[in-house]
Amino acid sequence: MDFTFLSKYSQFFINGTKVTITISLCTLIFGFLLGIIICLGKISRNKIISIIATSYIEFLRGTPLLVQLYIIYFGLPTMGIKFPDLGPIPSEYVASVVALSINSSAYIAEILRSGIQSIDKGQMEASRSLGLDYSTSMRLVIIPQALKNVLPALANEFIVLIKESSIVSIIGIQDLMYNADTVKGNTFLAFEPLLVAAMIYFVLTFTLSRIVNLIESNMQNSNKKSISILSKKSRVKEIA
Repeated sequence: MDFTFLSKYSQFFINGTKVTITISLCTLIFGFLLGIIICLGKISRNKIISIIATSYIEFLRGTPLLVQLYIIYFGLPTMGIKFPDLGPIPSEYVASVVALSINSSAYIAEILRSGIQSIDKGQMEASRSLGLDYSTSMRLVIIPQALKNVLPALANEFIVLIKESSIVSIIGIQDLMYNADTVKGNTFLAFEPLLVAAMIYFVLTFTLSRIVNLIESNMQNSNKKSISILSKKSRVKEIA
């Protein structure tokens, strides 16, 4: 195998990696914010809002991301909805972040829903008994605890986003996959540029997965310490 092309095209892979990470981060942020809204809509006591949020989640999880990307990038402009250029950021990047964020929000909404429903109902009852209304109880009591429980799952979603973001190369986004194809066309090497791109994706996802494992282990250790402290306090009370 011939990897001498890296001396000339290494910057292509570096720039593509930066774009991939940037799009993934933006998608995670906007998808998280939208996911919170969809999650609260699904668990809402209003049946109409709950049905709309549930349909939103089921549709996005039941259709391919490629189809959703095509609908947003090619379909919406035909209906008069065009994505503007945001300064140095071209409209293609805006459309790709919107498509990925909408898709990711459905999965993040389900992650948050499972985290909220894992919180003991007594937490809500206790906060309401203290005079807090439903929205304030969710914002100050329930959601912060749920986020702590689902933090590893959200980190795993970011890992998935890094891999799924390669699909935006289809609409001309110069991410890692797009630049790898460009190098492939310039060098007439079919295998080596793709192998380099695969290794970069692997390094990114493997590093993030290790970080997620550290977060999970630290959370487990903190929970064990809390349990041990509570047990010691209960023993002291029994002795007293």
